[in-house]
Amino acid sequence: MKVSGLLLVLILTSLASCGVKKSMQHRPDISGIEEIDTTRIKHSETFYSLGNNQLFQNEQGIWELYLEGDALERGVANGNLTRELIHHQEIAFMDKLQEMVPSENYRGFLKSFVSWFNRKLYLHVPEEYKQEIYGVSRYGLERYDDFAPGYIRMLYFHGAHDIGHALQDLMLVGCTSFAAWDSKTADGDLLLGRNFDFYAGDEFGDQKIAAFVNPDSGHKFMMYTWGGMIGAVSGMNVKGISVTINAGKSKMPFMAKTPISLLAREILQYASSTAEAIEIAKNREVFVSEAIMVGSGDEKKAILIEVSPSNFGVYEVQNSDQLICSNHFQSEAYLEDDRNLKAIEESHSQYRYDRMQELVSGTEKLDPEKAVSILRNMNGLKDKKIGLGNEKAINQLLAHHGIVFKPAERKVWVSSNPYQMGEFVAYDLDKVFDKFENGLVARSVADVENNIPESEFIKTKSFQDYEEFRKLEIEVKNQLANEVQLSEATAQKSIQLNPDFWEAWFLAGKIYYNNADYKKAVIHFKQAKQREVTTLPDLEMIEKMIKKSYRKL
Repeated sequence: MKVSGLLLVLILTSLASCGVKKSMQHRPDISGIEEIDTTRIKHSETFYSLGNNQLFQNEQGIWELYLEGDALERGVANGNLTRELIHHQEIAFMDKLQEMVPSENYRGFLKSFVSWFNRKLYLHVPEEYKQEIYGVSRYGLERYDDFAPGYIRMLYFHGAHDIGHALQDLMLVGCTSFAAWDSKTADGDLLLGRNFDFYAGDEFGDQKIAAFVNPDSGHKFMMYTWGGMIGAVSGMNVKGISVTINAGKSKMPFMAKTPISLLAREILQYASSTAEAIEIAKNREVFVSEAIMVGSGDEKKAILIEVSPSNFGVYEVQNSDQLICSNHFQSEAYLEDDRNLKAIEESHSQYRYDRMQELVSGTEKLDPEKAVSILRNMNGLKDKKIGLGNEKAINQLLAHHGIVFKPAERKVWVSSNPYQMGEFVAYDLDKVFDKFENGLVARSVADVENNIPESEFIKTKSFQDYEEFRKLEIEVKNQLANEVQLSEATAQKSIQLNPDFWEAWFLAGKIYYNNADYKKAVIHFKQAKQREVTTLPDLEMIEKMIKKSYRKL
């Protein structure tokens, strides 16, 4: 959608009357904050404590965070203990923003637009979470206060994930998840696995936090997260309720409401059954479309709660012992939804759904090790080689993390870098909270004997080639966008590094086209078309370049 210059002026000149000033000045109730202990003790480079709260980095590079108390106490302890991790994430996020919007004038407009867009965000966030975010925000970087004050900026960051979903055509997200039980698992208990394919740059995914939270209200829970993030994208509580989120096709919203990660966090903290999770979701207004997979170990089942700004559905399989979720909706409420149908037709969601069905159905007696193997799978349907990094794969080699849950046993496995290919670290929630409640723990709380080894693939030349291809791909795209002429050697190197990937051939074709070598351009575009092209718009783009090349011959 294009916005006219006049409309932009009208938006900017009407900011004050649209409630922006009120939202920028809003603060939660922080009475008593001056009495909260802020004495952080640095025991070593990998171990910090603040009262009973602590932060420890394990051998796999994962930071293990323990928090307790009321919202303000948790927020202050979180921000204080993880301040360096928050700074790392803020820099990564803002650097990515600057890369995407290099013009200072456009960034100025973006700042005004973000303020306008989020003008009512604070009205849709529970007071408890506003207090917690405020506590965290005290330790943000002052250098970004010109974009928005610390607390307001942290609120914005919790909605940034949703904006990434709304801009799904840019493929910031493309998550795939599954649940299995009864005859599909080795012990008959519920088993869930998911890849969280949210990508905001390599720096953003460098540092990960396994947070274990003991709140003054609700249930104890864990979530896999990053510095400054109190919302949940993947987590499980001590009642055996697991929560993961998968983006749905969304139209671009014009006002922020409840961020999905905070809705998922509320379910994680307060639900002890799938029915309670549904009721919590019904009571929140969201501004993007999302499928929330909720698993219940005690009920031995998983459901999908499918939410959007104007619709609500619940999907539960009948006469089956497996549930698959990618990035389209399955409940009756969305069967005739035009946007959902378009996502199925044009995106790679249906392909990944079918591939996950194929993998889960074809794996006998699933256990955590087999679940991890599925999450790491890089091939297409029928094991076709579709190129490394293809978004049609379950493993797109860009995931922030992979995670596996056994809710009945309150056990979870989280991936370490790189992507979901590093060692999966095991945690037993009951044992973890017992350890923390007995005082500071100057070591990892992981159940290391049950860790799942790293993938052998990351030791291969193919993986090294892929990592080189990723860097080359970014460089080539930037240079092509700036009309820089590239060599034939660069075109061939792209193909050599990732020969099964359609985009490697397409980029080579673009290089030849820009060099006016239209015969070779046609050859390479046709080679790209013969491979597993990611989406329908991508295929149309290839066909367009073939026609343009022929016209030049």
